[in-house]
Amino acid sequence: MELLIKGSTELNKMFMALQRTAMGLRRDFGEVENLQQSLRSARDFVNKAANRIEESILSDLLLVRPSAGLLTPNVSRDGDGRDEFVLALSGAANFVRANPHFAISLALRSNDETKIALIYSPIDERLYYAEQGRGAYVFSAYHSARIKVSNIKDDFEATVAYNTPDARPLIGDVRRTGCPALDLAWVAAGKLDAFVSEPLDFAEIAAGDLIVREAGGKIEMMADLVATNGKIEL
Repeated sequence: MELLIKGSTELNKMFMALQRTAMGLRRDFGEVENLQQSLRSARDFVNKAANRIEESILSDLLLVRPSAGLLTPNVSRDGDGRDEFVLALSGAANFVRANPHFAISLALRSNDETKIALIYSPIDERLYYAEQGRGAYVFSAYHSARIKVSNIKDDFEATVAYNTPDARPLIGDVRRTGCPALDLAWVAAGKLDAFVSEPLDFAEIAAGDLIVREAGGKIEMMADLVATNGKIEL
């Protein structure tokens, strides 16, 4: 097998599965743009598209680890009890409004540890990925580059993405992107210095968790999920 990106054969097989699924998502995105006069119709369409992601990618993933289980926000399938694929469409509300800022988050976990993580933005075809102990990377236009978190130390100078109610104090230069998976990837890549969120479905953050850590960042999941460059304290 010819490797597309720097990493293991399993990582590359997972990426190829994402690419095949993304082709359908890009077609769906074009349809959503034509449904903007009816948000209800657009939401129904996107919900069906999310279900198709699970169906279309499952057969490809089972070629990678045939006995693995599957966890998504809507589906849980038992496997061998050791391996599990964790999959989510992050930023679905953006997708509904024909906003291209959404992503597929995919992780492979073994014995309750994330081993491989991918966050793929279908519209601009940019992939953030990591393997445990091997660093984090971004792939675009047939080129992989290693990514690292930012060096910002002052939280008031930080650019911080939030996925929280407006009632709480907000620190730094505030962003609200609506796509937690990409927010985590951007913390890893130094585009953001931190991300603060209410608790999220684990399927949406499993990949981002590993990518942030492999890029040198810090992530904590308590009352809130807080991901930082490891140099600022929120």
